[in-house]
Formats: sequence, structure tokens, C-alpha cells
Amino acid sequence: MTETNETAELQPEVATTHDHEHHDHAHDHEHTHQHAPALNPELTREIDVEVGADEVSKSFKTVVKRYQKLARIPGFRAGKVPETLVRSKFAKEVRQEVLESLVSERFRKAIDEQKLRPVSEPQLLDLQLFDGQPLKFKAAFEVAPEIDIAGYDSVSVTKPEAALTDDEYAAELARVLDSHATVEPVEEDRPLADGDWAEIQFRGEVKDLAQTVTEDGVQSVSNSEPITGEDVLIEIGGKNTLTAFNEALRGAKPGQELKFEVDYPADFGERRLAGQTVSYDVTVKGIKHKSYPERDAEFAKQLGNYENWEEFETKLREHASDRKKNALENAAKDKMLGEFVEKFQFPIPEAFVQQQIEARLDRGLRALAQQGMKVEDMRKLDFVQLRASQRDLAVNEVKVSMILDRIAEVEGVTLSEEDLERELLLLSIQSREPLETLRDRLSNDGGLDRIREQMRREKTGSVLYEKLAS
Repeated sequence: MTETNETAELQPEVATTHDHEHHDHAHDHEHTHQHAPALNPELTREIDVEVGADEVSKSFKTVVKRYQKLARIPGFRAGKVPETLVRSKFAKEVRQEVLESLVSERFRKAIDEQKLRPVSEPQLLDLQLFDGQPLKFKAAFEVAPEIDIAGYDSVSVTKPEAALTDDEYAAELARVLDSHATVEPVEEDRPLADGDWAEIQFRGEVKDLAQTVTEDGVQSVSNSEPITGEDVLIEIGGKNTLTAFNEALRGAKPGQELKFEVDYPADFGERRLAGQTVSYDVTVKGIKHKSYPERDAEFAKQLGNYENWEEFETKLREHASDRKKNALENAAKDKMLGEFVEKFQFPIPEAFVQQQIEARLDRGLRALAQQGMKVEDMRKLDFVQLRASQRDLAVNEVKVSMILDRIAEVEGVTLSEEDLERELLLLSIQSREPLETLRDRLSNDGGLDRIREQMRREKTGSVLYEKLAS
């Protein structure tokens, strides 16, 4: 519980998380937490609790007597410390234990009587606790919303065409072959021709539509950083080579300097260049030739446990097909869940939102740590701004989780222990932590329940997709 006037420092009554991670990760960084987190007014409930003066006095006496027996104070024999000295020297500790015994017990009794189930840490308001006087306090907390999901099974979901095309397979095979190709310089004195690889150095300036008039005439104004590259290989006449580069480089010789412009299409893969016109200065440094390995059983065995080249191609096609199918289906599921979020409106507990913000922040910090950011640099980050930037996504994720939990109840989706064991085994292999050690750790810190929750949500999403997709 959180006491707004004085901190009671009691444990929360309900531990609920909507974190999408499978396990906790501790970071050595500073978090700036609110002393009394905001509660969603639509879900906030308050209860008044009172404990009689006699019971308060009895609790104080019980705690004081225990301190008398345990206290070790110079000048007094063990167990003989005067009650008045204990009350003065350990006033804060005694009061804390009385709070923990009386407040938690009476709070639980009060919410049971009123059939309330908090989903946030209760905040104590107007607490009055003095020996010999009645204990009075109010407790404010959030409860779960009523979620009406009527019509969830009428949401239209379009099943994407997931078949792998010949061009997609060819591109997949080309990536494999290219990663095992050898590049050799062409010593012959000749110009670049189709099939060659040009080794180039370049600098490109993005041309801005805005112009200004100077003493030297009209000049383009651009705030974009120049695009540069060293020892870049470009295939002349290649399928993925832009026409402008093919036309400019075809027929050029090593040492030649070229100037040309490239108009990038609006749907170009690199956003920075899409729809832009770039003026290039290119130097041809050399002509290269790529040699690819023979597509035979020997090469297939280098690539994995394959008996022959045909078996490798079959498995490659299967893996590429599965990846495409999973990517398209995941995108379709995300769209389906987005429609649920739009369709079903209900208040979200602020406690869940804050937990999800913390989870997203932890994942981001873990990624920064893996990229080499130092702890002292992490401490300089603006955590208030970082949390604020995560809020909208966190709210959406919490809402999706709550909708899936509700639908799982209606659909009767359950998770088998076999499914859970397979997931734990996978985590054990990934983390190189013994399975039993991992299971014990997750059981103790609540991680096992979070894994179970998340797996059930993922299963519910898949059940819904199969049910609704057409």
C-alpha cells in the first residue's frame, strides 16, 4: 500500500502485470517513480476502515513486548529493556509493524465483504494511527473494468496470399549464393559491361526543391547530409541496380570520374531517398568479377546437413515460405487486434499502463546496453520524457491484452502444461540456464505466471485468426 501522508511501505495486495516479456531483467539505472501514482477515476474505488482503540492498544503492546525481548541496548540485560525506552527508541519500527498487522488484515477483510478486487496497489488516505485511539483510514485503488466484447466474432479478417513466388525464392537463393561468392579483380584493360561488378566511391547530394539566388546564380538549398560510400560493389545490368547507375557505369573504365543524377521512385525501399533527386559524383575504382560455388552435393553439405543440392533447395523453399506466411499472418493478426481496440471501448487501469511503460522502458534500456551504452550514460537519459513517449503504445498493448484475456474466457482457451514446458525448455537453451534453475527462479519472481498469461494470449490470437480469417 502507498500512504499519501506517511509511507506505510506495505506490499501491494494484488500483483498483476501485462508485460509482454518472458522474464524480468534488472537494469542498473535510475527510475523516477511518482510517490502516489495516478489512478483512473473511472475505475477508482475508496473504502473507509476503522479499528477499535482497544485492538490498536493490544497490537502496540504485542509489538513492544517482542522488541523488549529482542532489543540489545548497552546497560540493560537481554529481555529487560524498559517499555518506555523501546517505545521511544523504536517508535518508527513499532508503528510500522502495527500498520502492517492491522491495516493489511482489515483492508483484506473490507474488500472481501464488499466483493471488490483491487488491480492496483492501494493508497492510504487520511491515516490516523495513535496508541490508545481508533485506527482510521481510507484506501483508494483501481478495480478491473467490465469489458463488453459482444460482436468480437463478427470482425472481418482477410487471409493474405502467403504462397512464395518464383521471384521471392530466386531472391532468397541469390542471398545464399552471394554470401558464399568470391570476388576477384579483373586485370584486363576494358570498360565495364553487363555482368561485371563495379567497385566505386561516391558522394551524393540530395537536391532540394527550394532554391535561392546568389552571386553565382541559382543554387539548390538542402539541409540533408551527403550520401557517401567507399569500395561499394554494384552489378552492371543487375536486377536490383537502378537504371541510372547502369547507364552511367556501363562502358566506364577504372579511374574515370562520373557525374549524374538519380530520380528515386516514391516507393523506394530507403525512406531517406524515396521520391528524391540525388546528384552523384562517382569514381570507378576497379572492375570485379564474382564467382559463385557450384550447385552440387558438396556445396549443399557445406550449407547444412543436406544429402544433395535438391534437398537443400527444397528446405530453403520451405523455410522461406514459412517465414513469409508467418510475417503476413502476424501482420493480419495485428490488424485484427487493431480492429478490436477500435471496436471495444473501456477504461484502462493506470496501474497496468505504468507496468507496461516500465516493461517497454526496460526492453529499450536492455537493447541500449547490448549496443554498448554505458550505465553512466543511461543515467543521463530523460526518463520522464522517455516514459511519456511510451504511453500511447503501452495503453494500446494493455488494451489488447485485456481484450484477449476476456475473449480467452469466452472461447475457453487454455494452455497445456506441455506447451509451457516446451517454452521453458526453449528459454533454458537460449539463456543457457539449467531448466530446473530457470523454473524455480521464474516461480519465485512471478515470471512463470507472466509467461503463462502471454502464451495464452498468443494462443487466443491464433484461435481467433483461424476462426475469423477468410
